[in-house]
Amino acid sequence: MERRKKRTRLQKRDGIQATLEGYRRFDYDYIPFGTYTVPDAGFKYRQGLFGRLCSGFIRGFLWLVAPVLLKVAYGCRVVGKEHLKALKGKGAMCVTNHISYLDTLFARAALGQFRAFYTMAPWNNKKGLGGWIMRHAGMWPFSPNLTATKHLMQEMERRLKEGKIIHFYAEQAMWINYPKPRPMKDGAFYYANKYGVPVLPVFFTFRKNRRGHMRRLVLHILPAVYADETLPRGKRIAKMKEDAENAWRTCYEGAYGIPLEYLPDRRKNKC
Repeated sequence: MERRKKRTRLQKRDGIQATLEGYRRFDYDYIPFGTYTVPDAGFKYRQGLFGRLCSGFIRGFLWLVAPVLLKVAYGCRVVGKEHLKALKGKGAMCVTNHISYLDTLFARAALGQFRAFYTMAPWNNKKGLGGWIMRHAGMWPFSPNLTATKHLMQEMERRLKEGKIIHFYAEQAMWINYPKPRPMKDGAFYYANKYGVPVLPVFFTFRKNRRGHMRRLVLHILPAVYADETLPRGKRIAKMKEDAENAWRTCYEGAYGIPLEYLPDRRKNKC
């Protein structure tokens, strides 16, 4: 009975994803948001002494526990670490596909527990202990509040100068176990151009376990994308995004041995 219920849930999820893919709604978040708080002008992106101590403890705990958990539960493997080393300790933006509730843990294991910070949508700024842990683990919620956004940008610039990596889920929405790359949003590339840093594309793929199920994760760190300074700002941002999307596509096709193809377009008025 439990297996049948699980299979039904998976079929429902796959059906939702297929429908959204057919209508090209790649940024639609079909998972309920839950209870959250939108950051206001008083939200503190820069932590005080107590916050930094808590952050150090949480990051240290994750540094010890996360690699073991990910290896045992998901067989997570990281390839392309040389591309991270090629940054030579300088700041960068990072873009990954969003395929799991735990993929932030996967990214942490690859980018470094103490080096990376993670942006998230306002609805991921949860209330209660869970939200407190997320914020002190280096996760920054975006906000429609202009003052809060200004504070976020100030902290982002400061951390980039320290050689930190700012992580974005460039597809915007989380699609559980969805293997294909989806179109990226401009945000990470806008900030990369604003602060003069490269973008590091990272892509998750799945591989089969001993039972033949696609449950094992591989995290691919790809070569960094740099801005073409000869182009005007708008085209420079578009070119960086295009290069990162092409890197994802090449990674996908190499990992699965098939060309990237989406379901037929079901929109009546195709754009």
